[in-house]
Amino acid sequence: MVGCAGEPYLGSVWSAHLVREPLVSKTSACLVAAAIALASVPAPVRAQRPAAPAAQAQNLSRDERGIAAWVDAHGEEAIGFLQRTVDVNSGTLNVAGVRDVARLYEPEFTALGFTVRWIPMPDSLHRAGHLVAERAGTHGKRVLFIGHLDTVYEADSPFQRFVREGARAVGPGTNDMKGGNLIILYALKALAASGALDGTRVIVFFTGDEEAAGRPLAVSRRDLIEAAHRSDVSLEYEAAVRDSAGEFATIARRSSTGWRLETAGITAHTSGIFAPDVGSGAIFEAARILRRFHDELREPYVTYSAGVIVGGTTARLENDRGTAEGKTNVVPHTTLVEGDLRTLYADQEQRVREKMRAIVADHLPHTSATITFDDGYPNMAPTDGNRRLFAMLNQVTLDLGQPAMRILPPEERGASDASFVAPYTDALSGLGAYGGNSHAPGEWIDLASLPLQIKRTAILLYRLTR
Repeated sequence: MVGCAGEPYLGSVWSAHLVREPLVSKTSACLVAAAIALASVPAPVRAQRPAAPAAQAQNLSRDERGIAAWVDAHGEEAIGFLQRTVDVNSGTLNVAGVRDVARLYEPEFTALGFTVRWIPMPDSLHRAGHLVAERAGTHGKRVLFIGHLDTVYEADSPFQRFVREGARAVGPGTNDMKGGNLIILYALKALAASGALDGTRVIVFFTGDEEAAGRPLAVSRRDLIEAAHRSDVSLEYEAAVRDSAGEFATIARRSSTGWRLETAGITAHTSGIFAPDVGSGAIFEAARILRRFHDELREPYVTYSAGVIVGGTTARLENDRGTAEGKTNVVPHTTLVEGDLRTLYADQEQRVREKMRAIVADHLPHTSATITFDDGYPNMAPTDGNRRLFAMLNQVTLDLGQPAMRILPPEERGASDASFVAPYTDALSGLGAYGGNSHAPGEWIDLASLPLQIKRTAILLYRLTR
């Protein structure tokens, strides 16, 4: 577990939005800045400008100053490489395009001393596969970097090219997350240039299907989880978040679980509905269940939604598309509902599922109902190790002359690949590029913020691996 050098960890630190355990009265000096940063976290507003740097000298070692200077000297080179990757379409279903983006990275990692391999996915998943670069060593923490090669823009999208507009650039995947991948690569380059990468134990894992993960997840995320078992720290580079007061890091993300409700009733003429031999019908049974879900499941960090519903004499619902047939004078036989459930903790997930099952089982007369759950992305719980890792990141930020960072409330982010590794390592998420309009035409990246993001990653890695 990550801690400040020479200091034991003395208690739980967590933002005002996410208090599950009380703060302790005593804390080590190296965590004071982090504790102050976590004292109050307003809901973030995604501002389109960077936070102003603090007016203070950088507090870096000689080696760290050299690393930072290398980043400054290679800014245009980094932007050029980013453009090359963005101009290759890599929509999740464009298997060849995802593989082509991986080929741009392979020689870069090889030149840095990494062993590079491509992990193909079975044909049944209809996904390209994953790029893994690994170097063996003995120094410090074993660090796992996580990115993804794919974007939401498929080969037929009209949004295809990188266009530079002064201090920012527009292009598919610039912010989510080819900019994040670039930060990882150039942070490693900066360390290699100073010799600080020698002897480190680093895995870079770029998935090829983060935007629409191949199913079953047990197959498509098996190798990522295996890499986590051989790591101490995981750093994931989805787009970063900031507001007018400063920057955020993510130490917790909620799960994403699907559920399917099926209700059935007796088909009869509606003149007999509610009669002892007919009952209430499938649609009223579904309505009863959904109303109780709405009223009875609420607790902090839990959200649930019924996204699609069809009902009638017959009904069909597959792949988020449904059809139904019926008549207004016929008691409906079938109703199908599919929805979403998100929780922060594993025990919370199980508790809410049990409540849902109990509600479903309390049937209206002459009806039946079943609910099934589709395990999706697990939760990334706010652990002590993640908090300590955040404290290290925040110290790097302060040493770079920037305002203190804050922890992002987990309800502000969706699920990501970080969730799969969080049970096995200390983890941070959302360390990538700043920009906006992700997943939509006009997606952009703040090019001016890239040097800071690269320096922050490089110096954090330097300190983790000493």
